[in-house]
Amino acid sequence: MKKIISIPEAGQLLKSNASVMIGGFLRCGSPYRIIDEILKSDIRDLTLIANDTCLPDSDRGKLVVNKRVKKAIVTHIGTNPETGRQLNEGELEVELVPMGTLVERIRAGGAGLGGVLTPTGVGTVVEDGKKVIEIEGKKYLYEKPLKADFAIIYGTKADKFGNVFLSGTTRNFNTVMATAADVVIVEADELSDEPLNPDEITIPGIFVDYVAI
Repeated sequence: MKKIISIPEAGQLLKSNASVMIGGFLRCGSPYRIIDEILKSDIRDLTLIANDTCLPDSDRGKLVVNKRVKKAIVTHIGTNPETGRQLNEGELEVELVPMGTLVERIRAGGAGLGGVLTPTGVGTVVEDGKKVIEIEGKKYLYEKPLKADFAIIYGTKADKFGNVFLSGTTRNFNTVMATAADVVIVEADELSDEPLNPDEITIPGIFVDYVAI
């Protein structure tokens, strides 16, 4: 299979009504070029799984502003007033998840686990509608695993085999999302002519379907 594709080709891979994980923590480590390509298409009604809905004029935030998202599963929306407006107007469904819980739900999805148990949210609104399990006198919430049809993630550098290096904090959600989607697309800043040194590989190529450059 051809792994190296263009940014426009990457934007055309998604379909309306798909679930999509998008890496990044606000603007850090976000695949903004692929998102811009999605906005050029008529793709809509996406279920977005991400740390946040960013800012109104940036990557994931622009998907919300342009009403391409029907549901957002995120840890916070405070940096994008449009997300809150659409939520209050009934135009967008939002599922708020504690950050650590979101990461572990994605990790569980990627590892094929049946879910995770966490004390985070016990006795709060986070508990509403969820199963509470008591183990050795301590209560835990059962949280379902998360997977997606697509993961669009960022890479500082990649090679033709799909191995990816991410610099510093750009790793954030990108690394775990690479394990939990049917199709994984990496937007890379640089394509290496040589295979990456094993010591610098952050995401092994076995997880990556496409590298967009």
